[in-house]
Order: sequence, then structure tokens, then C-alpha cells
Amino acid sequence: MNRERTHILFFPFMAHGHMIPTLDMAKLFASRGAKSTLLTTPINAKILEKPIEAFKVQNPDLEIGIKIFDFPCVELGLPEGCENVDFINSYKESDSGDLFFKFLFSIKYMKQQLESFIETTKPSALVADMFFPWATESAEKFGVPRLVFHGTSFFALCCSYNMRIHKPHKKVATSSTPFVIPGLPGDIVITTDQANVVVDEETPFGNFWKEVRESEISSYGVLVNSFYELESTYVDFYRSFVAKRTWHIGPLSLSNRELAEKAGRGKKANIDEQECLKWLDSKTQGSVVYLSFGSRASFTNEQLLEIAFGLEGSGQNFIWVVSKNENQGESEEWLPKGFEERTKGKGMIIRGWAPQVLILDHKAIGGFVTHCGWNSTMEGIAAGLPMVTWPMGAEQFYNEKQLTKVLRIGVNVGATELVKKGKLISREEVEKAVKEVLVGEEAEERRIRAKKLGEMAKAAVEEGGSSYSDVTKFMEELNGRK
Repeated sequence: MNRERTHILFFPFMAHGHMIPTLDMAKLFASRGAKSTLLTTPINAKILEKPIEAFKVQNPDLEIGIKIFDFPCVELGLPEGCENVDFINSYKESDSGDLFFKFLFSIKYMKQQLESFIETTKPSALVADMFFPWATESAEKFGVPRLVFHGTSFFALCCSYNMRIHKPHKKVATSSTPFVIPGLPGDIVITTDQANVVVDEETPFGNFWKEVRESEISSYGVLVNSFYELESTYVDFYRSFVAKRTWHIGPLSLSNRELAEKAGRGKKANIDEQECLKWLDSKTQGSVVYLSFGSRASFTNEQLLEIAFGLEGSGQNFIWVVSKNENQGESEEWLPKGFEERTKGKGMIIRGWAPQVLILDHKAIGGFVTHCGWNSTMEGIAAGLPMVTWPMGAEQFYNEKQLTKVLRIGVNVGATELVKKGKLISREEVEKAVKEVLVGEEAEERRIRAKKLGEMAKAAVEEGGSSYSDVTKFMEELNGRK
């Protein structure tokens, strides 16, 4: 019997931190026999086309493609070319966040195009980013199940749920007063600042988050970039109290198996990967710390100077990624005079985009200084690495608590509030954290725990593993609906 192939539409939010795992997800489902189609705008299609073509060359029998939706920026009141959050980061007038909110509300323009495409293609399912709450209703019009993709952990989703239900932040004196998140396993202590809650729910942004929650409740279910062994307590809690229907399908970064796939993930790297690997090959196993703060990093020159002095003071080998958002202009005032000469042979600075998965997987890397975005966190876990945690916003403080308090593979650099509040992390704090993650008895214990998690992560995506099995269950359920 020639059964029709399962066809899944993937609709990522237009930001690298969302597009990268969604592309990984599309590749994962294509490799499991589904036809995968990514929905995006013209500029974002250019970012996705090259890795998709490379994947198709490696896997000529698998089906994966792109459908481009029109997105007239200027007509929507946005600057020319504003089709991605990375554009907003580099746009000088966006400091207040107004442009981001405008962008967020403008993407509803694509609703009609989405519905038209669903009606004509009749896909098996739509996996749409949480930032598209209207996608649930659009899919339901045509009897298509909509799956939500948050791009974060079960732990963070459970924290957010309990904060929303119990509202502990309304019972403390200040936004920096610590409290235990009620009803959540593990006695997780946090502050209102760190939890990053929407204090005024009657604002347009507060209403938007309400729509996101309602959309999730009425959707078919939730796909999560995680694996059962990593956070089993919170997977069970989430399935019991938050979303009854959920599948863990990660780590998604492990769907990139070839060297070229790892090197080409995201944007084109600002360094030759072979040159980078050659440098790492010259280092002792576990002796290099890797620092990267995600695609949206925006440290001040003053903070970058403290990082530089802290790295130099630690005496450790390092690779430091400084994003284009920070490294603006020719003068490089963020670097101490003579820094690169003094650290030559011990350190490498990558200005722009780095082949992160490739670097993290190298045996010379012994620790990872991260902003705790979930993509980076999962990549660090999959590589079996202990981490220095430096959360800055979004749900990153939840992820930091998971790394330091639950999994016990993280060391906090000293960040206690959102980066926009302006607290400076000193060179002494940077130096101490870098040493702590690489050197000493406690570092060795963390390394052992992290390595074990890395092995579990790889086992989860292999045939018979927990994530592999959840993908199977999900695919069988979709096939059963035909």
C-alpha cells in the first residue's frame, strides 16, 4: 500500500535563536521519513537555503524545502530589510524595544498567507513558534494540528507556569528579594528581576503573552528541545499540570552529524573552521574555555574590558566570541591595549559568528561561558561540558538555576539581574569563574557529571533512546490521524 508521506510545516520566529533549532527539527523529521517545509520571509530564506541545500546533497532521498511568505517591511511601518530580530539589534533607534514590539505585532500580516498555504497543501501538522499565537486558530480552520515550539526547557516552562499560577513576586518587598518558586520540585530560589515576569498584564505586551498561553492550551501539543533523562522530574510535572500532550525530541543540535553541517549551522562563521580546529588540536584536552553570549549579545565596552582582563588574569587558554552587535566601529575600545599580543598562543578572539557546535565538540574545550540561552545550554550539555553561567534576560535565569542547582554542572559568574539593569561583572569575578570551571577538585566533579549528561544526550537521540522514541510516537500519532 502506498501511504501518503507525512508532511510537516515548520514556522520559526524570525530570529537566529529560533530559526536554528527549527531547521534542526525540520532535518530531524525529514530523516525520519516526513516531508519538511520551512515557512519564512525572503531575507530569512537566504539564511536557510545554504544549509538546506547541503543537507539535501548529503541526503538526496529526503524531502525538505522552503516556502517564502511576503513581508513588506516599509508598508508595515518597519525599516527596509527588517525581517529578522538581528536587524533590530543593530538598529540604533531600537534601544527602547519599541521596534521589537512593532515587529512582533507586524508578523500577524502573514496569517492570510499561512492559511492559504495550509488550505492548498493540507499538511499533516504545523509546528509554529510560540510567537505566533494566531497559528493555532489558522491551523484548526482546516483540521490541521498545530504544535507549539517554545525553544526552551521543561524546567523553564514549569517555572514560568508556577510563577503565573502562584504569583510569588507580588508577595515580596522588592524586585531583588529572593523567594522560592511555590509548588515546583527542587526548592528553586529566584527574584522578580531574574524571573523576568510581565508585571503589568494589561499592557499590549501583557495581552500578547496571554494570547500565547491560551494558544498553547488550545493547540494539539508542545514539542520540546530536551531529553527525558536530563529533566525527568520536570517533564513529568509539565505533562501532569501544564500541557498534557508533549514530546521531547532533543538535543536538536545532534541532528547535525557531518563536520560541514556543524560548521555551517546558523550564519557563515567569521573564521575558517579548519584554522580554528588546528588551533584547538594544539591544546591539551580540557584546557580551553569557550566564551559566547548568543546572537543577541550587547555588552558595553566597559563590560567587555572586564571580560578581557578577567581572561588574561585567569591564565587559561580561551576562545572568545564577540558579536557584531558589540564589536562596532574600527577603534575596538573594548580591548585593553596590547591584549592580543600578550595572550598570543593562549587565546583566540572570533569577531562575529563562530562554528559553535564544532568548537564545543572538540576535546580541548574544558568549559563554556554562556548566557544560558537554551540552544547554547543544550549544545553545552550535548558536548558534556561544565559551564560558567551568565544569564542576561528572557528565561535565562531559569536555565542558570537548572545548570547550577539541579544538574550541578554550572558556576555562576555573579550575574544577579537582567543585563539591561547595568550591573557590571568585575574582572575578578570573571577570572574566578573561569578558573573554577576548569581547575580543581570541584571542577573535576562537575566535569564528570557533565560528561555523563553528554553521553545520555547522545543516547537519547539514537534508535531506542528516549527522544528517538518520542519522535516515533509523535509520527505514529500523526499517521493515525490520516
